Amino acid sequence: MQTLEITLPDSVINDLQGIRQELTDLKNNFTPKEPEDFLSRKEAAALLKISLVTIHQWSRDQILHPMKMGNRTYFSRKEIEKTMFNSNKK
Repeated sequence: MQTLEITLPDSVINDLQGIRQELTDLKNNFTPKEPEDFLSRKEAAALLKISLVTIHQWSRDQILHPMKMGNRTYFSRKEIEKTMFNSNKK
């Protein structure tokens, strides 16, 4: 039985090594994008352990930024967390 030996040019070998390295980097650093999580007024109040009145006041004072859909109000969980962490940096 004969074996066929193929010799690849150095440029192809270098390209393959570069691709292999990029795939390894992608595999190690890839984090899937999490879907945006929206909370109702009650859920936001429960998360922050505050009353609905305080949620209303913070929305009016632009501490929290509500999003309206029809007659419903939602808050972004990421934005709430960002606001909480930024309030500690004074």
